Amino acid sequence: MHLKERLIEDMKDSMKKGEQIKLSAIRMVRAGIKNKEIEIGRELKDEDVVGVISSAIKQRKDSYAQFLNANRMDLAEKEKKEIEVLSIYLPEQMGEDEIKKRIREIISETGATTSKDIGRVMKILMPELKGKADGNLVNKIAREMLP
Repeated sequence: MHLKERLIEDMKDSMKKGEQIKLSAIRMVRAGIKNKEIEIGRELKDEDVVGVISSAIKQRKDSYAQFLNANRMDLAEKEKKEIEVLSIYLPEQMGEDEIKKRIREIISETGATTSKDIGRVMKILMPELKGKADGNLVNKIAREMLP
């Protein structure tokens, strides 16, 4: 079953069960998918859908942090639950050790030696890890490994 079909089935299921937060999160992602399809003029493949879901999760993480800073625990909790709902649609996330291993490989492939070479490393790394690892974490680890 394709990811879009799975989202539709889960949306129907959450309607029947009355799971409002899950329903809301899935509806927003489906709207994002539809907007992206209109923008590029074709139906999205599963990897494109993963990109839309990743963006939605990133937005919610930013909102979550802002709500915590504003001491709005009710809204922060809602964002946290939506992140949990959407995370189940992403591929299994890579651990730090796996990310470090892949960064080491790319550093040796590209001959990168300093932080000035971070662009070359990230250019190869990010398309490969899209949806499998948090971009901020990958960037942080890469910067630590390139002095």
